[in-house]
Amino acid sequence: MLTKRIIPCLDVKDARVVKGVKFLNLKDAGDPVEIAKRYEKEGADELVFLDITASHEKRKIILDVVRRAAENVFMPLTVGGGISNLRDIRDLLNAGADKVSINTAAVKNPKLIRDASLKFGSQCIVVAIDAKRVYSQWSIVNKKKKKLSTIDYQLSTKKWEVYINGGRTPTGLDALKWARKAEKSGAGEILLTSMDFDGTKKGYDLDLTKAITSAVHIPVIASGGAGKKEDFYAVLTEGKADAALAASLFHYQELTIKEVKSYLRKRGVLAR
Repeated sequence: MLTKRIIPCLDVKDARVVKGVKFLNLKDAGDPVEIAKRYEKEGADELVFLDITASHEKRKIILDVVRRAAENVFMPLTVGGGISNLRDIRDLLNAGADKVSINTAAVKNPKLIRDASLKFGSQCIVVAIDAKRVYSQWSIVNKKKKKLSTIDYQLSTKKWEVYINGGRTPTGLDALKWARKAEKSGAGEILLTSMDFDGTKKGYDLDLTKAITSAVHIPVIASGGAGKKEDFYAVLTEGKADAALAASLFHYQELTIKEVKSYLRKRGVLAR
């Protein structure tokens, strides 16, 4: 088994870290640079920094916040939000980012993935996928359509739709097909967020994670739903994710990174 990574995420809005549930009801969670410094001391393997409203508000990511974070921490830094072209990627890398995360722009212009990977190297191009399960009211039983009760919706389909603009806009894209296309286009990694499980602390979406990790050969970072140590173990083993990302759980110090890593090692999972 390859060494697994534990990655805290800073969702940023107006230069402040925020956290919500299922991408809604955002609450202030502190200063991004101070939180980043704390995570480094706690032993985080990497840090993901997402300006979650930049694409929706059609503005550039806050480069000065990225610079300050890069000057104060030395772990790898992945930055996303508001990226629309190669110049944006270059600016972020020059500001101190080690990797960039592309979501909305990649969906609107898949060629950007190929161009970016060729120019900067696939190792620093992350494609972020925000996915939501497609619920269906209908099932085929003995060649006849049968309407399902609400409780059966989740069991009726194993499909997920890709959303963009910070989870505001459905695209009609199938998440598995999009993940394969992103890999083929040159993405070096996928940051996969379950919109259904985000902020719920009920555990990661193992069905979604397994589906994506089985569909691609590049590393997958699972995000959305961590609530306890066991959740990290489940997504890294059963879900076969290469890394597990969490936000509010670490922000509010309900669990520390050291506690999670210690637990994983005791369960036989190699953690950095």
